Amino acid sequence: MAALSPVFAPAFAQDVVLTPSRPLFDIPAVQPVTARNGMVVAQEALAARIGADILKAGGNAVDAAVATGFAMAVTYPRAGNIGGGGFMVIHLQKNRQDIAIDYREMAPAAITRTSFLNEQGDADPQKSVANGLAVGVPGTVAGLALAHRKYGSGKFTLAQLIAPAVALARDGFIVDGDLADTFHTARPLFARWPSSAKVFLKPDGQTYGKGDRLIQTDLAHTLEAIGKNGPRAFYEGPIAEKIAAAVRGAGGVMTADDLKAYRAVERAPARGRYRGYDIVSMPPPSSGGLHLIQILNILEGYDLKKSGAATPETAHHLAEAMKRAYADRAVYLGDPDFVKVPARALMSKRYATSLRTGIGEQATPSTAIRNGNPVRAESLNTTHFSVVDRFGNAVSNTYTLNLSYGNGLVAEGTGVLLNNEMDDFAAKPNSPNTYGLVGADANAPAPRKRPLSSMTPTIVLKKGKVFLVTGSPGGSRIITTVLQIMSNVIDHGMDIAQATSAPRLHHQWLPDQVSAERGYPDATLRALEARGHKVMLRAPGTASNSIMVTPKGLVGAADTRTRGALAAGY
Repeated sequence: MAALSPVFAPAFAQDVVLTPSRPLFDIPAVQPVTARNGMVVAQEALAARIGADILKAGGNAVDAAVATGFAMAVTYPRAGNIGGGGFMVIHLQKNRQDIAIDYREMAPAAITRTSFLNEQGDADPQKSVANGLAVGVPGTVAGLALAHRKYGSGKFTLAQLIAPAVALARDGFIVDGDLADTFHTARPLFARWPSSAKVFLKPDGQTYGKGDRLIQTDLAHTLEAIGKNGPRAFYEGPIAEKIAAAVRGAGGVMTADDLKAYRAVERAPARGRYRGYDIVSMPPPSSGGLHLIQILNILEGYDLKKSGAATPETAHHLAEAMKRAYADRAVYLGDPDFVKVPARALMSKRYATSLRTGIGEQATPSTAIRNGNPVRAESLNTTHFSVVDRFGNAVSNTYTLNLSYGNGLVAEGTGVLLNNEMDDFAAKPNSPNTYGLVGADANAPAPRKRPLSSMTPTIVLKKGKVFLVTGSPGGSRIITTVLQIMSNVIDHGMDIAQATSAPRLHHQWLPDQVSAERGYPDATLRALEARGHKVMLRAPGTASNSIMVTPKGLVGAADTRTRGALAAGY
C-alpha cells in the first residue's frame, strides 16, 4: 500500500526538541476591533463581513452564524464546509436560554468495528483518512438549517441567508489569505480525484494562487437548491445520490439511505463555573466542554493570578491538569447515544480535587497516570467563528472536515468537498489517530455512530450575560487553546487581543510531552524541563476567533496564526 502523502502526516510530527535558535513561526500581535451593536469574528474575511451585514440588516446572532457558515463553505474550503460537520452553542439573552446543536458527522450504516483495520488487525490510516471509507455522513446543512428554523429571528428565509454564498460560488472570489497559503500543499490531494481537480486545479494542474479567481459552479447550484428546498434537498434526491456514489466510488460504503437518515440533534450544554463565571460549552460527542470544565476545576485550586501568566508554576499546573483530563478522555468519552458518558462526574468539583491531590512539584510521567475514577468522585483543520448581536445573543460555532481539505474528494456534480472524519473514531484501542489521540471502546466505530471530537465552542457568562465567546480549530489542541484564552482573561486580566496573542502550551497525556509555541518564555520552558517535563517547540496549530463584551462595547480578536481572519462589526 502506498505511503500517506504529506497532507496526512500526524499533526504532532511538527514538534521539535527545544532549541531556542531553531526558527519557528512568529505570532504577530492581534489587533482588537471594537463595535457597539454586533460582531462576527471568523477565519475568513468575506464570510465574516457577510455575517456582519446580516446583523446590520436586523438579523440575530443565529441568522448571522448561518450565513457565515454557508459562506465559509465557499471561501474557506480547507475547513468551512457543507461536506463535514460540527457543533454550535447558542445563548439567547431574552429567555436566558442556552442551546447546544450537535451536527457532527455520522458513520454509514455499513461501518463495523473492524472497518478501519488491516489484515493484521492493526489500525490502517489509509482506510480512516485517505479513501471513501473515511467519509462520515455530513451534518452541517442539517445543523445550520435547524438553528435557523428554531432560533433565527424570523426576518430572513434560509434562501436569503444562503444567497451570498451562492453568489460567491457562482461568480467567484479572489484567492487570498490562508487559502492562498494552503492551496499549494493540497495539490497532490486534489490531483488524486478528477472531480476535485476540475474544481481546485487549473487546466495545467497547478493550484490557484493569490489574486486568482476561484469559481465553484456546481457548489453554487447545490447551495441554491438547499436555499430553495431546505436541507432535504441535500439529504434526499440527486445531490444525496451523487454524494453517496462518489463515496462508494472511492472505496466507501455510504448510501443514499445514510444521508436520508441523518439528523442534527439538540443536547443539553456542558455547564461549569470558574471563579464566578458560568461556562456553557459543547457536551459529548464533543470531549471539549467536559474536559475544558474538568481542567478549569483542577486549576481553580491554584492562585494563578498570583503565580502569573506563563511562569514556571502556572505552566506546570496547566500541563499537569491537561494530561489528567486527556487520560480520562481516552477511556470515557464517546457518542452518548451509544455509550454512557459520566459527564456530571467528570465535571464535578470533588473529582477535580481528587485529581489535584496527585499533582506535585515535579512532572508526573504519563505512564504513571491512568484514567481516574470520576464515578466514585460523584479534533488540524477545523474552523471556528463567534457572533454577538445587539440583543445580547451569542453563537459559538466550530465545524470541520477533519484534516485540511478533508480527504480532498469533491462529489462529482455537487461541488461538495467531503470530510475524512472517520479517523476520529478509535479504530483500535490505544492506537493513536492523526492527532496522536488514543481512545478505547467508548469511541469504537459503529453504524450511525458519531465519532468523538475535541471541538470546544464556548460561551462564558457573567451575571447571566454574555462575557466571552470563543473557540478554535486545532484537533487535540482545541480544548487547551480555549482553556488558555479563558485563563488569560479571567486569571491574568488580559484583554481579548492579548489573550489571543499570548503563546500557548499543550499536553495531551500521550505522547508525554509539553508542546509550546515560540514566544513562550525560555526561562519557563527550561524550568519545566527541570521539573521533569519533556518540552517541545511547535509551530502554531490553532487559530481562535473570539469576542469579549466590555463596558465600552464588543471587542473582537481574530487570531493572526492564520492569514485572512477578520473581526467584522458595526
